[in-house]
Amino acid sequence: MRPGRPSTSDGAAATDNPAAQPTTSPSVTASIFLPPGESAGAITYDETAVPEGATADVQVRVQDGSTFVQFTGTGLEADRDFGAHVHTRPCGDEPADAGPHYQNEVDPAATEDEPSTDPDYANHENEVWLDMTTDGSGNAFVTSTVDWEFREGEAHSLVLHDEHTSTHEGHAGTAGDRLACVTVEF
Repeated sequence: MRPGRPSTSDGAAATDNPAAQPTTSPSVTASIFLPPGESAGAITYDETAVPEGATADVQVRVQDGSTFVQFTGTGLEADRDFGAHVHTRPCGDEPADAGPHYQNEVDPAATEDEPSTDPDYANHENEVWLDMTTDGSGNAFVTSTVDWEFREGEAHSLVLHDEHTSTHEGHAGTAGDRLACVTVEF
């Protein structure tokens, strides 16, 4: 950045161009994973994959009808694949408390007990998918941008899953067990 040029709170260069400005202020959720019952912000259900004390930083920005979601994790299990998705309810003591994946266009055949696995709905364009692999120190950084905005009050958490997200018929959107959850203001 050039000296004397103003910057925004996220470090990006400020501009006088209204079209380049986010339509909402960035939302940042920083949390430390703790076992169930010890935190409502970030909960680990598997302390091998997501050890107590690991951290999560989730940033959400909306601009021009699109939504950008960024996840940064530290202290996670090293050299490991994770899937991560936005879910409809806040984290709770049980992994299932976060509800199903948030979908921009909701699969009419899905239920609480049988979430969507139809690739027409369970896909990276209709859901926020943040598949990642941690480095040798257990750190991960991943982003996703979708061409829509969350409906107010319908997205509440980011769940880390056991594996990268499946895309094939009958399994689309699945990523194994829920290992951890971060309650986020979307």
